[in-house]
Amino acid sequence: MNRISRNLSIVYRTERLIARRQIEVMRKQTGILAAAGLIGVIGFVMLNVAAYWALAAIHSPQVAALIVALIDLGVAALLALTALRMSAERELEPATEIRDTALAELEDDVTAAAESAKTLTENVGRMARDPLGSALPALLMPLISAFLRSRKE
Repeated sequence: MNRISRNLSIVYRTERLIARRQIEVMRKQTGILAAAGLIGVIGFVMLNVAAYWALAAIHSPQVAALIVALIDLGVAALLALTALRMSAERELEPATEIRDTALAELEDDVTAAAESAKTLTENVGRMARDPLGSALPALLMPLISAFLRSRKE
């Protein structure tokens, strides 16, 4: 029973650790995406205006606006890909292994307890069906030894 409670405790703690780490990574990703959005709004407005005026001097205003928009979309895609590539899986491998080991041991303990309970119920059922037959071997040995001792005296 002690192993079962220890394994349940290990499973609980590792699951909590895994959840905390995944939340932390998601929090960081959200922060980076928010910063990327803010930088994208402020910086690109200024860059877009400057790029538009520079390109408008060379090309028509429509082509200049298209070039600036395509560059903006490319930079935004790079920032989003960087944030989405973050993962907690590598950091959580040891905790996941410990959790899986504890779950396997817990499963073995529960299986052993179930088999023990099954054996116990079979023995109780056998004793209920034939009480004398179940108790007879246990009673005969002391009686035979007492009889043999009395014969020697």
